[in-house]
Amino acid sequence: MARVLGDYERHLASERDLAPLTVTAYCKDVASLLGHATLLGLGGVGELDLRTLRSWLAKQQSMGRSRTTLARRATAARVFTAWLARTGRADGDAGSSLGSPKPHQTLPNVLRVDEARELIAAATALADDGSATGLRDVAMLELLYATGMRVGELCGLDVDDVDRDRNVVRVFGKGRKERTVPFGQPAAAAIDAWLVRGRAGLARPGSGAALFLGTRGGRIDQRAVRTLVHRRIADVPGAPDLGPHGLRHTAATHLLEGGADLRSVQELLGHASLATTQRYTHVTTDRLRSAYRQAHPRA
Repeated sequence: MARVLGDYERHLASERDLAPLTVTAYCKDVASLLGHATLLGLGGVGELDLRTLRSWLAKQQSMGRSRTTLARRATAARVFTAWLARTGRADGDAGSSLGSPKPHQTLPNVLRVDEARELIAAATALADDGSATGLRDVAMLELLYATGMRVGELCGLDVDDVDRDRNVVRVFGKGRKERTVPFGQPAAAAIDAWLVRGRAGLARPGSGAALFLGTRGGRIDQRAVRTLVHRRIADVPGAPDLGPHGLRHTAATHLLEGGADLRSVQELLGHASLATTQRYTHVTTDRLRSAYRQAHPRA
């Protein structure tokens, strides 16, 4: 089983080109499953069956795992058993009939349009000294809000990924899926200021082609971007405490409120399923109800 798990890890990393954190999460779940199967007396992965998978999930539930965690682990098991069947390591796909609990849908916190403006304005005011880090921070915030990209996608950008002639950026999402995302003039101006006046101040011989650099000259770290977003949002009175993913939610919500259709927003965000994008319609509907209650005399 240990050898199969090693082969599976290489498959996820090399063939599917998943992010390292995703590979680690999948392998951790599969290792838990295989450990449970061993305790039940199974001698190899070819003996995995639906009963064993359900027993494993039931044990997770008895340990107090959330519905979201159970759903993720059920997905990890299905992906693993499908790979076993496809590669001839098992006679059939034991997980093909495995169900999973639907996770509770929680509506994400988002900024109002005026709060998003204040966020950028606060960062811009701090960048008035012309410092390289200030210019970089404004460019990152503008790009996150303009495109709704993930923080990992932002950190992975190279200078050549930005097309200033068309104001679009090439983004590599989950599974290295490539998509092209447009951005507006404010983001374009902030990127220009960073590239012309800021980037050289942080660049080092080993900086390479990274678009955004850390203080030591290397590609900026996701933790640094998260810290930046939390700090700048704290400067906006009354705004909810959000990280980079909160800006992604905000961008999606504002696009839909502005009249963008679901398919376009799905493409911009890089969602594999339209159902993932549809949850943002609940946010906008809630806002409509709130506005109705405040404004209509018969509400």
